[in-house]
Parts: sequence; C-alpha cells; structure tokens
Amino acid sequence: MTLDYPALLEELKVESDGIIGVLRDLAEQDWDRGTPAIGWSIRDQVSHLAYFDETATAAIREPERFIEEAAALTAGGTDFPDRIAAESRSMPAGELFDWFVRVRGELLAVLAETEPRTRAPWYGPDMSAASSATARLMETWAHGQDVYDTLAVPHPPSIGLRSIAHLGVSTFSFVHRLNDREVPTQPVRVELRAPDGESVWTWGPEDAANVVSGPAEDFVIVVTQRRHISDTALTVTGSVAASWMSIAQAFANVPGPGRAPLTTTGRHS
Repeated sequence: MTLDYPALLEELKVESDGIIGVLRDLAEQDWDRGTPAIGWSIRDQVSHLAYFDETATAAIREPERFIEEAAALTAGGTDFPDRIAAESRSMPAGELFDWFVRVRGELLAVLAETEPRTRAPWYGPDMSAASSATARLMETWAHGQDVYDTLAVPHPPSIGLRSIAHLGVSTFSFVHRLNDREVPTQPVRVELRAPDGESVWTWGPEDAANVVSGPAEDFVIVVTQRRHISDTALTVTGSVAASWMSIAQAFANVPGPGRAPLTTTGRHS
C-alpha cells in the first residue's frame, strides 16, 4: 500500500471531527456512562485519546522529555492506560472536551509539519510520523466506536478504513509474537469490500489457502477488538487465518482481551 501522507492526515482529521462533533453536544451526565470496554466510561475513552495525543506530540517535538516521562509511566506496570483513565476522572466534562480538542489540533499541526519518515520514540519501538498518524487514526476509530456504541448512534463512514485495515494486516507477525506463538509461515489472503460496495482491497497471495474476507468495516472492528468475529460478516478459511483472527489486534501494549459475543440485549457481555 503506497503511502499518501497528506491523505492519511486528512483521514485522521475527518475521524477526529466526527467524534468531536458527537462529544460537543453530550450532556454532562452522559460522560460517565459505561462503554462496552468494561470499567471504562465515555470520559475514560476521551481522556485516553487526549493523553496519548499529547504524548505523541511530545515524542516528535521533545523526544528526550518523552523518553523520560514514558519510562516513569511504564515502570509502574503495563496497566498504565487504566491508571491514566483513573487520574482523569475528576476532570469536569467541559475541561476534558477542551483538552481533547486542543491536543488533537496540536497533534495534527505537528504531524503536518513533520516529514512522514521522521522517527520518534514511543512506548515500544520508535515510530515514523506516518506510523504515528496511522496509530492515532486507529485509536480514534476504535475508542470512538465504543462511544458511538454507548450512545446507540451509527459510526459515521470513515475514509480511513483502508489505512486501519492495512495496520491490522501489518501486525500479523507482531500479534503472534505478542501472544507467545510461533509466527506462521503460511500466508493469509485478506479480501475486503470497501464501503463503496464496489472496490475490493486485498493483501497476500491470491492462491493462499488461508483467507479472511468480508466488509472492510467488519475486519477493522475485529482487529481493533471492538467486536467478536462471530458478530460480523467476515468469512475465515483455514486454521492459520482462524487462529490469527482470534488474537488479531492493531494496537500495541499487552495482548488485548478481545470482546465477548454480543448478548441478545445488544450489549457486550
């Protein structure tokens, strides 16, 4: 997939505008509504995005300060996302919203002025500016999905689905190592129907015995661990593909717990 950096930044902006538009009209009491991520409210989803937007900007602008602060944060354990959420729960909703809008704008600005291949430190391996933008796009889509689900409103069509799907495919080897599994030597073919209903996005050899196919949004919602695969229209052929889909995640940190199949009430169990 050829990198179009300006297009990638536009994808991030559009996804950002969508979730900001929903949050802008949110009633004060709704910020504390529980989301499908167990133990996390809407405010937790937003503070998570805001915090890591701020640190992504710092990683590019002030890498030495970022490295020092990241080391202190991660020294406390891999549960740092939960600790960050807990620390921000006393923030008034209006202040939290303003924080997110401000730091997202700053991040978009710094990414736009940075060469896409410029490396910056992160909580794992260093990342390029382009990879950082893709990661923020994926995170915004995923945490936004939890907010949309909580409010029972549809997730606006995202022009960034292909970029997130590409990240989901690219992490194939990573997630196997993350879960202490041997990386399969057999390739997996991924065939996804684009939102326009006509285009098909593909990865992997055409003659692969292992295949994942279906709507692009369904693939993205699985690799961001916002739905169990049984609640999607994805078709999975082959043991390697099935095993991969059981652990697939497009985000770093520790192995994600995934989501249980939806109950008859439509909420995650």
